[in-house]
Amino acid sequence: MATAPQKVKFRDRLKQIGMVFSFTAKRDKLFLPLVLIAVIVPLAAAGIAVALGASWTWLALGLLTAVLAVMIVLNLRSNNAMMAEMAGQPGAAAALIENMRGDWRVTQAVQYTGQFDVVHLVVGRPGVILIGEGNPQRVRQLLGQEKRRLAKVIGSADMRDFIIGDAEGLMPLNKLRNTLMRLPRTISGKEVNALDRRLKALSTRPKMPQGQIPKNMRPKGSFRAMRGR
Repeated sequence: MATAPQKVKFRDRLKQIGMVFSFTAKRDKLFLPLVLIAVIVPLAAAGIAVALGASWTWLALGLLTAVLAVMIVLNLRSNNAMMAEMAGQPGAAAALIENMRGDWRVTQAVQYTGQFDVVHLVVGRPGVILIGEGNPQRVRQLLGQEKRRLAKVIGSADMRDFIIGDAEGLMPLNKLRNTLMRLPRTISGKEVNALDRRLKALSTRPKMPQGQIPKNMRPKGSFRAMRGR
């Protein structure tokens, strides 16, 4: 029987927000000025309204608007800061997808080299997605190997591939989430389960110990603790 998700205590939630705030402020020079603007503008507008004879409820409304604006700025800028921190680190794309909303089955490093080139396998409603990280030329070779391996078992499911990077023809890490979320859903949840089982049963090549990326290739804990926000 499935257990209900544990509720996060208010104090723990505030602590998490504080960690994200500190993380973002250290890495984004525009963050604090934007926060000040988000606070000052609503409160100033409410203060002017009260000075002109409006009800004191405008002051409360201004305060609530300021809090909401700060949270919006925090969400947007913290995502940018985390993406910048993750960029270029092997395993960053897999960590990002694992914490996306929806049913995404991620198997890390189904293909890899000793030079930190990796290919991750993702199964979801859009079908099969291969995500490559590392040197584009070597990653393309790994993608070709994995496509040939998977072609035997995926049937009619769609198969796509992306190589993470900032050069032309590659997928910037900060655009990966939106790109995957916008892919057409071509298979049902039951088909996802069946496809995932077939791919897990495919054992034609040695796997990495416990199916995980080595410690020296994993994303840093600083952003893994805050991923999925």
